[in-house]
Amino acid sequence: MRYDKGMVNIIMAALMSLALLPYRSTGGIFHNYDMQAEQKLAEMSVDEKIAQVLLVRYPDTGGISALAEHQFGGYVFFAKDFAGKSAAEVQDLMENLQAVAKIPILTAVDEEGGTVVRVSSNPQLAPVRFKSPQAVYAAGGLSAVAADTKQKSVILEKLGLNLNLAPVVDVSTDPKDYMFSRSLGQDAQVTAEFARTVIETSRGSEVSYTLKHFPGYGDNLDTHTSSSIDQRNFDDLVQRDLVPFQAGIDSGAEAVLVSHNTVTALDPENPASLSSNIHVLLRLGLGFTGVIITDDIAMAALDAGAETTLQAILAGNDLVITSDYVRSMRELRLALADGRLEMVQLDRAVKRVLAWKYYKSLIL
Repeated sequence: MRYDKGMVNIIMAALMSLALLPYRSTGGIFHNYDMQAEQKLAEMSVDEKIAQVLLVRYPDTGGISALAEHQFGGYVFFAKDFAGKSAAEVQDLMENLQAVAKIPILTAVDEEGGTVVRVSSNPQLAPVRFKSPQAVYAAGGLSAVAADTKQKSVILEKLGLNLNLAPVVDVSTDPKDYMFSRSLGQDAQVTAEFARTVIETSRGSEVSYTLKHFPGYGDNLDTHTSSSIDQRNFDDLVQRDLVPFQAGIDSGAEAVLVSHNTVTALDPENPASLSSNIHVLLRLGLGFTGVIITDDIAMAALDAGAETTLQAILAGNDLVITSDYVRSMRELRLALADGRLEMVQLDRAVKRVLAWKYYKSLIL
C-alpha cells in the first residue's frame, strides 16, 4: 500500500498551496494530452470553463438548447430519457447534442446491471436487461464479467454513449447492506479482481468506466435519502474497501466517483464528496491521476442550502454531477468574483477534463 493513517494528516498541511498550483502531469494517465488541453483551455471563456466541470442531469425539456447556450462538460441520462425510444432515436439525440457542443460532451449513464439499468431497461435498446454483477459472476466468474463488459461497451458505443458510471466496486458481503445488491457480493480480493477485469476489458472501446463509490460504501445508509455516517476505522478501510479501487486504478481506470458518506476516520466533518482529505488520499495515497467525479449533489445526504458545487471543486473534484446547472454555474461564478475560488483551481479541473476528452479521442 502507498498510504498509511498518518499520511493524510501530514499532506493536509501542504494541501492549500498544492491546490493553488497549475495542474501539471507527472506521468499520469492523460499526460500525453496535457499540451493540447492547455491550448484548448487558453481559448475558453470563464463561463465555458465553469460549464465544463458540470456533468448535468439531462433535463426533461430543452436539453439541446441548454447545451448550445452553456456548453456543459456532459450530460447524465436516466431510464426516463430512453423510455419508448428506438436505437435510431437515441443515436439521433446523441448526434444532435454533439453537433451543438463546441467541445464534445461526455454522455453518461449508470448501466451497472441488475437494479440499475438505464439503457437495457428498454428492450428496444438491448436484447436483454443486463444482469447484476453478482448474477454474472455466479454464472461464469471473471470470464463472464469480461463478456458482460464487452457487451455493455458495444451497446453503449453504438448508441453514442461514452461514459458508464460503473462498476460498483464497493465491498459488501451482508445482504442487509444497502449496497449489497449492486455490489459483487464478494470479499475485497475477489472484488479487486472484478474491478481489474472490468477496467482492462473496457480498454480499446469508446466507453470509459468509473470506479464507485470511493472510498467504499460498506454498510452505510442510502445517501439518496439521508445523510450517512461511516464510523469504521482507517485500517478497515485500507484492508478492505480501498483494495478494489487500488486494483482498478493500477489497471488504468480513467474515472473514480466519490460518495456522499461521511467517513469519520478520514474527515469527521464533511461528506466524502466534499472532503479534501478524501481527495488527497485518492490522489496521493492511491496514485490516481484520472478524473474525480462527485455523486449527484442533489442527493439528500448533502445540505440543500450549502454551496455544494463550490465545495466540491474546492475539495478536488473535476466533474460535479448536478441537476440544477443554473445554481451550480452561479455558485462558481460568484466564488470566482469574490475570491473564494481561484481561477487556477478551476483551471486544474477543466484541464484534466479536457485532457481526458483528448485521451478518449472525443476532441480530435
